Amino acid sequence: MAVAAKTTTPAAAGSGRIRRYALLLALWDSEYAKQVYGGYRNVFVAAFGEEDAGERWDCFRVIASEFPAPEDLASYDGFVVSGSPHDAYADDPWIARLCALLRTLHAMGKRVLGVCFGHQVLCRALGGRVGKARNGWDVGVRKVTLVRDGFGLLGDLEELPSSASLVEVHQDEVWELPPGATVLAYSEKTRVEAFAVGEHALGIQGHPEYTADILHNLVDRLTGQSAIPASVGEEARRTVAETGGPDRAFWTGLCKRFLGGGGSSPRSAAAVRESGTAPEVTMMTSLAVTGCFGSAAAAPMVQLLARSASFAGVART
Repeated sequence: MAVAAKTTTPAAAGSGRIRRYALLLALWDSEYAKQVYGGYRNVFVAAFGEEDAGERWDCFRVIASEFPAPEDLASYDGFVVSGSPHDAYADDPWIARLCALLRTLHAMGKRVLGVCFGHQVLCRALGGRVGKARNGWDVGVRKVTLVRDGFGLLGDLEELPSSASLVEVHQDEVWELPPGATVLAYSEKTRVEAFAVGEHALGIQGHPEYTADILHNLVDRLTGQSAIPASVGEEARRTVAETGGPDRAFWTGLCKRFLGGGGSSPRSAAAVRESGTAPEVTMMTSLAVTGCFGSAAAAPMVQLLARSASFAGVART
């Protein structure tokens, strides 16, 4: 049974002001996503946005080195970083550039939501460590335990459940939290399912935006490409049947609540550069579009450091 969370969608900051968000896509659209949803841009906006209420969502294909211009950063209320088939700890130029951007946004006090790869790269950018998952691939619908004390950054969330089911598709994970981070959720397979740094950075290892049909298609593709064993695919399908699917209403409501609180007291990109508190983002070519459709296209485990939260199964230092 799906878990619902009663949330109040915050009003736009400033009377009549259109809220503006940037979606940073770190993947190409699958054929299924294009045919059924018109691309991942529409999947994310349908899950987290309210364009019919006047929001504006600009899409940047960061995997193709499309980034928002530095002078435009201050105009956004929030940023969302998608999942990706790439490793968040890799040294690809676009990943290094994305890390630099995330550090700048954090210094500006901008709200950033990272999903799967986005969760991991946000951790890396802010000083944490990521790597291969100690338990291997995690694919399917997973029960995630919520750390109730950590959700104060979202204000009053009524009837916060003790757990909620979430779509998982990952073989990497957070090894070490960034300084000042708080664990918000964990599961049997993954020690950090969600974390926050202050009130402006939120990482979620799973996929709040995914529906069950997207998961089924992805499992079919991964098994067809021999990226995951057939047994992992069968287990993933079983979890969907047993749980009835993810508690998507809860997760999307949580993400909307987080993003809706952005833009309270941002610092300008110029102020960040002058203060020297974050590296300057250079050579950022702007490509602001409302449709963003591209062509389809091991290290030892370390002790996880949970600096600001105590929860089952995770060491605290």
